Amino acid sequence: MKLGKIKFAIVKHSPEILIAAGIVGTVVSAVMACKATLKIDDILTEHQESVEKIKTGAADETLTEYTEKDARKDLALTYARTCGKLIRLYAPAVAVGAFSLGAVFASNEILRRRNVALAAAYTAVNDGFKKYRDRVLQRFGEAVDAELKNGVKTMEVKKEIENEDGKKQKVKKAVQTLESESDLSEYAVIFDERNPNWESGGSDYNKWFLHRMQCQANDKLKAQGYLYLNDVYKMLGIEPTPAQRKAGQVVGWVYQPDAKNPNGDNYVDFGVKEVCPTYILDPDKPAPDLDDIDPVFVLDFNVDGNIWDMM
Repeated sequence: MKLGKIKFAIVKHSPEILIAAGIVGTVVSAVMACKATLKIDDILTEHQESVEKIKTGAADETLTEYTEKDARKDLALTYARTCGKLIRLYAPAVAVGAFSLGAVFASNEILRRRNVALAAAYTAVNDGFKKYRDRVLQRFGEAVDAELKNGVKTMEVKKEIENEDGKKQKVKKAVQTLESESDLSEYAVIFDERNPNWESGGSDYNKWFLHRMQCQANDKLKAQGYLYLNDVYKMLGIEPTPAQRKAGQVVGWVYQPDAKNPNGDNYVDFGVKEVCPTYILDPDKPAPDLDDIDPVFVLDFNVDGNIWDMM
């Protein structure tokens, strides 16, 4: 069992292991090449001496038996021996360098295959989730679907009002709020006072800002043909969760109005939903004057999915 776990860990981290081996091998290869270069002078000096002897012998008229043909043959042999020595001198460095490049390429190929597999798995999960949502929409309608998707619940809160005769009485009022921010769908976010673009006491301004950003996102989608979810987060001044940030690098929208079977809606919809801040509600106590409280906004984006597979 331990050997199996060790093998699994090695396979799991094989891209990191290979890239590290490639980097170390490249450095080792460079060091080996430098050391080999220190010995090259001796080989070249010996080569030059041999060439000079051959030329001297060929030019000596007293050596009648040593013809020009013999000199050319000896020169060829000398150059061949020198090349062989140089090859043997640098062969280890070249071999280590080739292994290092092979390790880097192998690491890249493993990551590429894993990305393909992950994209296929994401597509399968996304398709299954869309089919599930379609069934929810058909049976319960859009309102229930939106509430279930983002953990929105309807609370009955007590509110004190004044009758026509001046007497005060307590009535119940239905208010929509979030059960928990952790219940939001995978890409949804909250736009509230924590955002630098939020305007306290300016509900109309906040709605206008979100509408303007949505129009800007659609203009950008049409201009460049695609839009990443991270681009929208940045436009809104929203700091996504680590999981959302990673997904936002590949998830987004693709603009293809002329396609017979487009992958998405060809527009960006923030899916803005107003809810009452949870922290001010207590079902056992009279609710504050909700007309004086700014609603917060749940943004649930209509992303097309992994746009790398759509373009």
